[in-house]
Amino acid sequence: MRLFAAVLPPAGAVSELAAAVDGVRDDRLTWTARAGWHFTLAFMGEVRDDVLPDLHARLDRAAHRTAPFPLRLHGCGHFGDRALWVGAAGELPALRMLAERADAAARRAGVPMEQHRRYTPHLTLARSHGHGGHGHGAATPLRPYLDALADFEGTPWQVDTLSLVRSNLPVSGVPGEQPRYETVGSWPLRG
Repeated sequence: MRLFAAVLPPAGAVSELAAAVDGVRDDRLTWTARAGWHFTLAFMGEVRDDVLPDLHARLDRAAHRTAPFPLRLHGCGHFGDRALWVGAAGELPALRMLAERADAAARRAGVPMEQHRRYTPHLTLARSHGHGGHGHGAATPLRPYLDALADFEGTPWQVDTLSLVRSNLPVSGVPGEQPRYETVGSWPLRG
């Protein structure tokens, strides 16, 4: 299973963001469906079934040691000319700590994790069409979208759950088809 640990924003936060994004959305970028709006804490890639019980137990412990904390969607940023994202504000040290704990839980359960990088909280909104392909010409400049979303400020909510999400990659071969996401585990923060 392709899995990642995540914080999932509540419906109200998603609606606010959708209203802002609807104002700037066009077909020059590939936009992430709402179901794909989440803060990935630790991306695990393909995880073997025999690792799952230990992984679940360790994520439960990670959640148990973390107290609920306030977060809100805030501003935006980009990774080169490849991806446009909305950021977070609020108790960012707590979010980073949860990301560290989720990463450590996966490593200890025997999931081969990629090299550790400083955690940048981001919720991916859109990608350039040419991302990953060749011969697509120049990427769409992201500046107009960044300018339009720069002042976006969501209503704070209380992060109280650590989620384990499975991503099912598209199999149809239809261009622009999105992965399907399903939450396969969730643990309350109780710190």
